[in-house]
Amino acid sequence: MSDRVNELVKHLREDVPDCLAAGVIDLSTGMLITVETVDTHPAEVLDLLAAATFELFQGRNVVMIENIFKERRGVSTDRHYFQEILVNSDNLAHLFIRMQSEDDLVSVVVCRKTVNVGMLFAQTRRVIKEHGPL
Repeated sequence: MSDRVNELVKHLREDVPDCLAAGVIDLSTGMLITVETVDTHPAEVLDLLAAATFELFQGRNVVMIENIFKERRGVSTDRHYFQEILVNSDNLAHLFIRMQSEDDLVSVVVCRKTVNVGMLFAQTRRVIKEHGPL
């Protein structure tokens, strides 16, 4: 699996416009599996990225909201409601997408904030779809 994940991250970096960094996080372990970036970052920053991604997708309050939505809509699946999250900071756009084939894997793409958001989503989704199940 690691070769396929590395290949996915490589293609995200190459194909997503204005991409500065890409990686894959395993929510089941809370670990960053792989990352490719144009800059160097301290290990503690990368570890915090993995922890923050876990909170975004599976933090206690997020899971409570998902369960309320499921209950109110009569949904009885274990599938998570939140599949994609876009976070804008002062200078960057961070796109987090849960992998369809593996619910516990999340890809993250970091681009300049000037990126065309539609293209960011379209290209990231295309690359993930082309790589199929990890």
